Amino acid sequence: MNTNIENNPEAIDTSNYEDLSLYIDGEFLSGDGRHEEDVVNPATGEVFAKLPHATTADLDRALNAAQRSFESWRHSSPVERSRILRRVGELSRERAKEIGRNITLDMGKTAAEGAGEVAACSEHCDWHAEECKRIYGRVIQPRIPNVRQMVLREPVGVCAAFTPWNFPYNQAIRKITAAIGAGCSIIIKGPEDAPSALVAIARMFHEAGLPAGVLNIVWGVPSEVSEYLIASPIVRKISFTGSVPVGKHLAALAGAHMKRVTMELGGHSPVIVFEDADVERAVSIMAAFKFRNAGQVCVSPTRFYIHEKVYDRFVADFLSYTNSVKVGNGLDSDSSMGPLAHSRRVPVISEFIADAVERGGKIETGGSPIGEVGNFFAPTVITELPDDCRLMTEEPFGPVAPMTRFSDTEDVLRRANSIPFGLAAYGFTQSTKNALAFQNGIQSGMVNVNHVGHALAETPFGGVKDSGIGSEGGAETFEAYLTTKFVTQLD
Repeated sequence: MNTNIENNPEAIDTSNYEDLSLYIDGEFLSGDGRHEEDVVNPATGEVFAKLPHATTADLDRALNAAQRSFESWRHSSPVERSRILRRVGELSRERAKEIGRNITLDMGKTAAEGAGEVAACSEHCDWHAEECKRIYGRVIQPRIPNVRQMVLREPVGVCAAFTPWNFPYNQAIRKITAAIGAGCSIIIKGPEDAPSALVAIARMFHEAGLPAGVLNIVWGVPSEVSEYLIASPIVRKISFTGSVPVGKHLAALAGAHMKRVTMELGGHSPVIVFEDADVERAVSIMAAFKFRNAGQVCVSPTRFYIHEKVYDRFVADFLSYTNSVKVGNGLDSDSSMGPLAHSRRVPVISEFIADAVERGGKIETGGSPIGEVGNFFAPTVITELPDDCRLMTEEPFGPVAPMTRFSDTEDVLRRANSIPFGLAAYGFTQSTKNALAFQNGIQSGMVNVNHVGHALAETPFGGVKDSGIGSEGGAETFEAYLTTKFVTQLD
């Protein structure tokens, strides 16, 4: 692969980076004596910003503001909610490049990916702006003529949301637009190591005229903030995107208080390339998607099952693409892959690869960190792997593509379904028979055949098994944010 790694931190301009703050009850709150956390550029190791943590008093203020604002916002006109959401969508488009560059500074993805993430998410604002005007109840025909029966859909209340660092704008805007569009208020704790996008979102909602207290942003030690908010009787709904262990823990906390949850957790997405696949197309789509955001994507293709008759060709073409990936600082226009977001992930990826090699895997390319500054790791392809090695059973969350062969459709579906993840899956075939077998047989919340077509505003995003509960986006987007009230009246 090619490298283009800039090791001089002074060459990187951070002057336009977001002024980090809390956002509570319509106010942006800076340090002012609060504990502050370092924000580190993963390409250089440079500390370039400070993020204030919320105190207990700040959390209480956010809870009270969210409760107070909910009492009026729940009765707000859907037309007014739509206007605000649509305005934020407009601002997202206008500021995509600036916000995207700041995402690159704090978590490493290329500037093009960062700007693309923000611009694409404007569609989530537009979608919720329209769908919130279509939250309908219904009338049920009565058994006797002087009874009227109705079903009403009402906002659930104050929501608490927790979002990850790998798509800091995308994951936050999905939850915020759903809550606000449904008539709920929300307190959101984003990723402390990639905070700029969420503060930018707050500024746009503030400028769009969202009433104070409907949206609140807090930062802090994740376990402390989550446990405090979930335990509060004010909070009625929890949304979390992140790892399976943390998601199970938060779901248990929420369950103890009978609070509903939406959980979008980890994945380990299988790719099945059938004998009759268009191999060139499969490689061009999957290789580009594999190394997007340095593989730090919950729906990244992470287990490749290639039919033995096209295996050699697929691997050769995939290697050709992999070796053309330009690794470097995400701010460099010619970089196609940036660093891992955290230094702690570099040895973890190395451990995955060492286990694979020990189990008989063959490193075809990559396999090690790059350079001495920053969290850069070479795009890696490993072949001849056993199904029980770590790379095939645990989500690597990095730029590693493990590949293995198959010969029988029923057997490969069994292998793909043998682990507890079920978020996304990819199949490539030109046969209706194989496509149908794949769609019916794979255990996954999102199934893509011959392309990557999920994660659009109008489609549901969510997993099965350990990969989560519920969906975000699509017609299902408001389900977890609304309660059902049945009303029956006798004249």
